[in-house]
Amino acid sequence: MDLTILIWIQNHLVFEQLNGFFIFITNFWSDIFWGLPLVAFLLVKKETRLTGLTMLLSLTLCVLVVNLGLKPFVARPRPFTAYEINLLIPKPIDLSFPSGHSASAFAIVWAYFITQKDYWRWGLVVFALLISFSRLYLFVHYPTDVIAGIIIGILIAYFSKWLALKLIENSNFTDFFHE
Repeated sequence: MDLTILIWIQNHLVFEQLNGFFIFITNFWSDIFWGLPLVAFLLVKKETRLTGLTMLLSLTLCVLVVNLGLKPFVARPRPFTAYEINLLIPKPIDLSFPSGHSASAFAIVWAYFITQKDYWRWGLVVFALLISFSRLYLFVHYPTDVIAGIIIGILIAYFSKWLALKLIENSNFTDFFHE
């Protein structure tokens, strides 16, 4: 069923006019990786340090759990190995499950979402959804890879917030994080 959904997306939602946009979105996340500069910026301002720390922990845990843990353990091949298609991007060399793009995007964005109550958080969620959908659009992940990545990223963000609060509570840096 996963492959059927992915082929349906290819047949009904992929348009030449959108190819450049989704290639840009997926590459923007992997190549430029805006998350680290954002984390650094948030750590500088006292009122956003908890957010920055939560995002940093989320990203770190995401890499450990997804890239070093689940991907090698599950060892699911990418969809383009099961269905021949001309990819719009170079073939990724790592495994498929779960989607690292989706997991890391949601780990960072959800960390922001649960620690800040501003209008930026909604735009970031839309951006994380676009990153996740780009992986389906570009035929490099199955839908279950992306859904699992989103769920894992969100769970990691909640755990990271809890961990950040514990670290702050049990450290000598309480003044660094609170006014």
